[in-house]
Amino acid sequence: MRKILILLCLLFSLLSCDNNAIKKPKKLIEKDKMISILYDLSLVEAIKNQNINGGFSSKSANEYIYKKYKIDSIQLVESNKYYASDVDEYKKMFEVVKARLNNETLKIDAKLKQSGQTVPQNPSPQPISDTPQVQ
Repeated sequence: MRKILILLCLLFSLLSCDNNAIKKPKKLIEKDKMISILYDLSLVEAIKNQNINGGFSSKSANEYIYKKYKIDSIQLVESNKYYASDVDEYKKMFEVVKARLNNETLKIDAKLKQSGQTVPQNPSPQPISDTPQVQ
């Protein structure tokens, strides 16, 4: 009896381990498009936080993303959840987003210097985390 119980526990343990805990959504946003969406969401979030040009409301920011990429909120949430289930791959996606943001910052800084304007410095820079933050 004891051997059967141990065997059942072992079998149950093996069957409960599933690499695909989250199933692939029917309308999965392709990876490159998802990276672009995450990039735009980062920009929109920065605009909202800095209140640049009146800022964005959360609703208008979301509507902008949905219209630009021809997606809906459920598709975005399900795709984000799917990609986030593989932490290593998700982190790589955010590294691409971070590199794009840094590249754009360098381009803007170069244009400002070329035009003779000073590059504004953030008075209290916040440390940038390499850990993806999803809201």
